[in-house]
Amino acid sequence: MPLPRLLIPALALFALAGASSASAAGGTGGTGGTGVPTTPTTSSSPSQTQSTVSPAASGGAGVALAPAPPSTPQHPTVPGTVAKIIKGVAYAPTYAPMQVKKAIWAGNQIRLKPYAVGGGHGRWKDSAYDCSGSVSYLLHAAGLLKVSEDSGEMESWGRRGAGHWITVYTNPGHAFIEIAGIRMDTSREQDPHPARGTGPRWRPVMTSTAGYVARHPSDL
Repeated sequence: MPLPRLLIPALALFALAGASSASAAGGTGGTGGTGVPTTPTTSSSPSQTQSTVSPAASGGAGVALAPAPPSTPQHPTVPGTVAKIIKGVAYAPTYAPMQVKKAIWAGNQIRLKPYAVGGGHGRWKDSAYDCSGSVSYLLHAAGLLKVSEDSGEMESWGRRGAGHWITVYTNPGHAFIEIAGIRMDTSREQDPHPARGTGPRWRPVMTSTAGYVARHPSDL
């Protein structure tokens, strides 16, 4: 028999209410009309439950930096990105690339050697070093030079301009190297407190390098 007219609207309202309840129980986020939640639900995977490191604390990669090895007499280091000279010894910055550290530590090995024209050319371990011989020694220790060069040859070594970590300044008569904010040089020029001796010594960087050609290794 036909349903009463008053009963039909009531049944329709009941059906709509049931559909709304089912939709609300379908998930924690909205669907955006596509049936897929627009807000991601919480996952219990290990990658999301592990603690993370902020990009600011890890160089932007979200990965924690490995602790730096402790400073030793053979491999002295200081925290940061700038090298320091302490009582004539150069301390490599902990955040510098290994090639930079090796160059600095190699400089410590010859920092008390005397000056001699041609020293450091022909053999790496010499009794004395001249300007380009000492620069060549440091570059060789870092794996950046196979055969020693004189200051004139260094004008075409590497790439043009100053580097981020290592820069060789050279002209036909003289050469020196700046590494991570310090300088290895046989010349006392612009050194307010020069170390004793005439050979290669660690010194502050020069405020003016006019008259020199700047060269640097790739990626450094």
